[in-house]
Parts: sequence; C-alpha cells; structure tokens
Amino acid sequence: MGLMLFPGDGDVTSPDVSWSYTGFNMFREWLAHAEGLTLAEMNGFGGDHTWSSISTTLAPLLDHPDDDGSLTPVQCAAMLPRLEAIIDQLQHEDSDPVLQRRVDDARQLVTVMTYCLDKDVELIFG
Repeated sequence: MGLMLFPGDGDVTSPDVSWSYTGFNMFREWLAHAEGLTLAEMNGFGGDHTWSSISTTLAPLLDHPDDDGSLTPVQCAAMLPRLEAIIDQLQHEDSDPVLQRRVDDARQLVTVMTYCLDKDVELIFG
C-alpha cells in the first residue's frame, strides 16, 4: 500500500508520482533538509515548531496529510520554482543512488504539478 499524487482531472492517463508511505516521509524529510528544516522538529511530526514560524514555499507539501486532500494549482505554482531550484542544485552533486532517487522523485513531482497548473486542476493525495 502506498501513496499517489495525481491530477484531479479524472484522466487515468495523466502523469502521477507514487511512493510507499515510508518513501514519501523520506522524500519530505529530504525536502525539509534542503530548506534548512528538520521535519521531526515540526508540529505534526513530533516537534513543537509551528509551520507559521517558517518561511518556505514548500510548506503546503511538507505539512500535508499523507493520503487525503489536495493542493491547489496556485499552491503548485508557488512551489514549482523552489522544487526546480533544488533539482538544479543537486542533480549533478554526486552519484549517490539515494540522492539521485530523491532528485528523480522531485522531477516526477514537478511534472505532475506542472500538468495540474496547465490544466488548472488540483493535485490529489490518494
């Protein structure tokens, strides 16, 4: 069982990205680290820091329930530049297979978010 992020357009041929729940948690921890955050210190992940106390456009993704709800096209548009910057910064850093997996996951997420933005549909967590 796992988690899939997909466009809310009802088209089963639309791009999507999926993880195991553990894999998605590791992906979010990686993104949080890229933003200078430790996810375990944040409210909802065992810590006391509130999300309103941080400044990152990735907050809607980082602080989202794993398998319910959605992100709006506006939220996707706000996150895309930061995700692309993280990819650009790290894609050639080294040949670590774990790092490359995270970068590949981020690329897939960018593809799905871009599709959602182009079609003006929500990004669904399911």
